[in-house]
Amino acid sequence: MPVSNTPLLDNVSFPADLRKLKPAQLRQFADELRAEVIDTVSTTGGHLGAGLGVVELTTAIHYVFNTPEDRLIWDVGHQCYPHKIITGRRDRIRTLRQGGGLSGFTKRSESEYDPFGAAHSSTSISAALGFAIANKLNDKPGRGIAVIGDGAMSAGMAYEAMNNAEAAGNRLVVILNDNDMSIAPPVGGLSAYLARIVSSREFLGVRQLARRIARKLPKGLYDAARKTDEYARGMTMGGTLFEELGFYYVGPIDGHNLEHLIPVLENVRDAGEGPCLIHVVTEKGKGYKFAEEAADKYHGVAQFDVVSGKQNKGPGGGPPAYQNVFGETLAKLADSDSRICAITAAMPSGTGVDKFARAHPDKAFDVGIAEQHGVTFAAGLAAQGMRPFCAIYSTFLQRAYDQVVHDVAIQNLPVRFAIDRAGLVGADGSTHAGSFDVTYLATLPNMVVMAAADEAELAHMTYTASLHDSGPIAFRYPRGNGTGVPIPEKLEQLEIGKGRIVKQGTKVAILSLGARLEEAKKAAERLEAKGLSTTVADLRFAKPLDEELIRKLLTTHEVAVTVEEASVGGLGAHVLTYASDNGLTDAGLKIRTMRLPDIFQDQDKPDVQYAEAGLDADGIVETVLKALRHNSANVENTGTGA
Repeated sequence: MPVSNTPLLDNVSFPADLRKLKPAQLRQFADELRAEVIDTVSTTGGHLGAGLGVVELTTAIHYVFNTPEDRLIWDVGHQCYPHKIITGRRDRIRTLRQGGGLSGFTKRSESEYDPFGAAHSSTSISAALGFAIANKLNDKPGRGIAVIGDGAMSAGMAYEAMNNAEAAGNRLVVILNDNDMSIAPPVGGLSAYLARIVSSREFLGVRQLARRIARKLPKGLYDAARKTDEYARGMTMGGTLFEELGFYYVGPIDGHNLEHLIPVLENVRDAGEGPCLIHVVTEKGKGYKFAEEAADKYHGVAQFDVVSGKQNKGPGGGPPAYQNVFGETLAKLADSDSRICAITAAMPSGTGVDKFARAHPDKAFDVGIAEQHGVTFAAGLAAQGMRPFCAIYSTFLQRAYDQVVHDVAIQNLPVRFAIDRAGLVGADGSTHAGSFDVTYLATLPNMVVMAAADEAELAHMTYTASLHDSGPIAFRYPRGNGTGVPIPEKLEQLEIGKGRIVKQGTKVAILSLGARLEEAKKAAERLEAKGLSTTVADLRFAKPLDEELIRKLLTTHEVAVTVEEASVGGLGAHVLTYASDNGLTDAGLKIRTMRLPDIFQDQDKPDVQYAEAGLDADGIVETVLKALRHNSANVENTGTGA
C-alpha cells in the first residue's frame, strides 16, 4: 500500500480533528494543506495565489477558535479553498467551480462553516459584526471573525463597518490580511514579541486604564502619552487609524509563521476587551515558486502542470476577447479625442482598461474597490466637460446603483458605462452573473442602454458612446471571446434607438438584444427548415426602443419572440409595455418574451447555463412552436364550441 504524502491532512476532516494535533505538528500540516491546494487547482483551475497565501492563517484560525460556533467570514471568498478542505469538503474539492460541484467562493448552503456567502469585496466586517452583536444580544457564545485583504480595505464599506464595531466588544475579531507589502522590515522577532505582548489580557487591561487616566491629563501630556503607547506597539504601519475607530490594533505579524500566529490568536481569543484588529502580513502564491514569481501571483489560473507551472489555456488565436476589443477601441478613440478618459474599480485587466492605460496613462484611473466613488467621480468629470468611460463589471456596478441614479441619471450627465461580464459567466456562478443591468438601467429616465451582439458591434457602440454628450449611455457585453466577425477600420456612429434587420422573413419574428444573436440566427435556420419563414432583428437598444421597427415586426408577423440574456423587467417587459400601450396586442398578436429564469443559477459551463435557461437555439425554436400550437388549439376549440 503506497505511503500517503499527506498523513496529517488525511486525519483531519473537520477543525475539531485539527485541534487534536500538537503545535509542533502544525508546520507539517500546513505544508500538506498547501500541496493539496496546488494539486486541486491544477486540475480544476480557479483562484490559486490568494489561497496559498492564507494556508497558515487558515490553519491557525481553525486551530485556535471554536469554529463553526465562532463565525469565520472570508472577505470575497476566493481564498477559501484551504478552508473548504479542512471543513468537511476535501472529498469534493476537485469539483470546484463545476456544474453541481463546490462553489469557488463561500456559500451558506454548502456548509455550516460558511456562515456568510461572499464573492464581492468588503462585506466581511459588516457581516461579522452582525453575527457578533446577535450573539451578544442573545447571550450566546461565539465571535464574528472577519478576514479581509488590504485590497478590500480600499472600499468605504469596510470603514463604515469599523466605525460601528465598538459595540461588539471582544466578540468581534478582524484579521487584516496584508499581502501587498514587504514582509521583511516589520516582521522580525521583536515585532512578533511585541505583538504577543500587546495582545495579552494584561496589556489590554493596562491600555484601557491608561487611556482613561490620560484623557484627564492636559492636552500636551495626553498627546505625549498616546504617542508613547503607539510606539510601544510598533504602530508604524497605521494602527492609529484602527485605534481611533475603536479597535485594539495588534501587529504586523508574519502570517506564514505559525509560532507567531498561534499565541497572538490565543491572546485575542482570551481577551476581555475588544474589538481587536490583527494585522497579518502574507504573500500571495506563497510556497509555489511559479505563483510567487508571476506578476499576478497566479491569482486566477486555468488547469496547469504542477511541475512546470505551465497553464493549459487552450489553443491561441481565435476571436479577441470582448474586454480587449473595448480597451483597444477606446485607446484609439482617445488618440484623437483628449476628453476621453477611463475609470475602473480594481479591474483594469478584467475590463480592458489596462490597454487604454498603456496608451494614455494620465487619463486612466483605477479607483480601487470603490464603485460608488468611481461613478460619482465620473459624474464630476462629465460635468466638467470630459468624456468619461466607467468600465465596471455588471455585478459590481450594482454596488453603485444609487450613484447611477442620483449623481448621473437625475443630472443627465454624459457618463459612459462600459458594462463587462453581462449575462451568464460560467464557473463564477450567480455572484458574478450579469443578469440585472438591463432591468436596473433601462428603468431610469435619461438613460440609453445598448447591448453588443458581437465584437464589431461593441466597437461601434464604444464609438457611439464617445460621441453621446446629451446624457448617460451604457453598453453591455459578455465575458469571453467574440464571434469572429471582422472589426471595421472605420467605425459607425449608431443612430440612438435604432435596430437592424439581420434576416428577413414573413411569419416568425425574433427580436434579439445582445449576444444571443448567434443563437437566434441558428433558431431561424431550423424554423425555416420547418417551413416557417423567420425574421431576425438585432434591436441593439433596450432603451430607447426602436418603436418603428418593433411596430412593423409585431404587425406583420404571426409570432414575435424577444430574446435577451437578462432578467425579467428588461427588453421583453419594455416591448410588452409598448405593444400594450399602443393596442398592438388587441388583435390576437402572439408575443413571447425569453429571458433568464427567476432564479440564481449555479455555476456551470456557459453553454450549459444558457441551455438550462432556455436561451439557446433549441429553446427559441420550442418557444415559437409552442406559440403556434397554442394558437392552433385555440382556433380548434373556438370552432368546436361554435
